[in-house]
Amino acid sequence: MRIEELDFNKVVTEDLIELNLQGTTKEEVLNELTNLLFENGCISNKEGFIRDVMFRENEGVTGLEKGVAIPHGKSKHVLKTSIAIGRTNKFVEWESLDGNPINIIILFAVKDTDKTTIHIKLLQKVAVLLADEETISKFQTLQTKKEFLKILTEKD
Repeated sequence: MRIEELDFNKVVTEDLIELNLQGTTKEEVLNELTNLLFENGCISNKEGFIRDVMFRENEGVTGLEKGVAIPHGKSKHVLKTSIAIGRTNKFVEWESLDGNPINIIILFAVKDTDKTTIHIKLLQKVAVLLADEETISKFQTLQTKKEFLKILTEKD
């Protein structure tokens, strides 16, 4: 994937969005999103990918502010660099910059071969979105996957 081809339409689809995650812990939520990635052919091995995500989680805080976390796994188990997005009904305890729990999770699945430039470009694009308080507020209340995708792609 070349950098100029990088847009959200290539890495996230409606099938990779779940607005009603049932998990009540970080591990449960990550498992639900990992299942979406596996079911959609983005990863080859759920356990291996989760292990890589948890390795990264142990390296530093992935919870940002205002209820958002951006966990990520750079892994040989990723077949296609993708992003799975989820929202929980209840806040989940997560190490975050503001010390508050989260309910919006943006899980990056990055191919080992894409782990430098593509990974950084994806993080930059998401960071720009999340720097906008209005966008975060919309993420908290949107009712459909289509609305979620529209916000991601209109800022692209």
